[in-house]
Amino acid sequence: MTPRPFSARWRRIAAAASLALLLGGGLFAGRGRADDDDAGSTASVPPRVTVKNGVTVLTLDAATQQNGGIESARPGPPPAQDVVVGYGTVLDAGSLTDFSNRYLDAKAQLQTAQAKLAVSHAAFERATALYKDQQNMSAAQLQSAEGGFAMDRAALAAAQSHLTTIAASAQQAWGPVLGKALADGAPLVARLIDRDDYLVKVTLPPDIAVAAAPETATARLGDGSEVRLRFISEATSTDPKIQGISYVYVVPARSGLLPGMAVAASLPTGHAPRGVVVPAAAVVWLQGKAWLYLRTGAETFIRRPIAAAQAAPDGGYIVTGLPSDAEIVVRGAQMLLSEEFRAQVRSEEDER
Repeated sequence: MTPRPFSARWRRIAAAASLALLLGGGLFAGRGRADDDDAGSTASVPPRVTVKNGVTVLTLDAATQQNGGIESARPGPPPAQDVVVGYGTVLDAGSLTDFSNRYLDAKAQLQTAQAKLAVSHAAFERATALYKDQQNMSAAQLQSAEGGFAMDRAALAAAQSHLTTIAASAQQAWGPVLGKALADGAPLVARLIDRDDYLVKVTLPPDIAVAAAPETATARLGDGSEVRLRFISEATSTDPKIQGISYVYVVPARSGLLPGMAVAASLPTGHAPRGVVVPAAAVVWLQGKAWLYLRTGAETFIRRPIAAAQAAPDGGYIVTGLPSDAEIVVRGAQMLLSEEFRAQVRSEEDER
């Protein structure tokens, strides 16, 4: 029997349908494998920020640490003796020079008054003797000599009072040590007036006090060099911006300091400090607080708050409360902070 024409047509339709099913199955299978590969790739990248026992842990592999310049080290030991850092200002001795000139002028006036009184006193005594000796001196002459003597005595008292007032004003402005040195004409004042030495006023932070004023202090210059300051006396006023205890020190002019300069001065307290020295590069600031990163493993770090209130004499901070075996990030701490928050943002976006 001859096949009907429509049978061949249906065979062609069936073959096309089978091909379509075959291609469709392969496409979905391929897409499924691609989806599995993407899922596997995503799962192979571990999260950089995790939370363990309530502590945020940042994980970075060795390559990432090297690219970011991450370096860690043990904190340095504390200095041999505890120090406090004050804010120093090199004073202009112009007013001290003015006091010295006024004092010398008042002293000269006093000496003149003393000399005049000595002459008038002798004249009064001679007139008194002559008047008693058979009236060889008139009463008018005796009264004139007595008046001159009284006037010179009053002038001497005024000169003495003027000199005392200048000395008292100098002590109020510069302290008893400098005031007395000015009155005595001591070499200390002469060197200050001749600008061989300068005075440095050092003010401590308002919440810091020392039992006794340190006899020496160290000022750090802009180039990193240090100069030694010698104690003179407690200051008679404080820095209005700082409101702490102030001391006056003297430093040779050849040290490189100039009047008006502001310097940081380290004052030893005589006590052995506690804690360790953390370099300034290891400290990051967030929301007004100081933090540093501790290395807890080859690839893990945690951020820890610290009190960065006590400055170390050679830079950085003296920090207490760190573990004895602590290893801190001394380079790249800011990069770790940025990476920590970047990873947290990515994690939050993935959760959405």
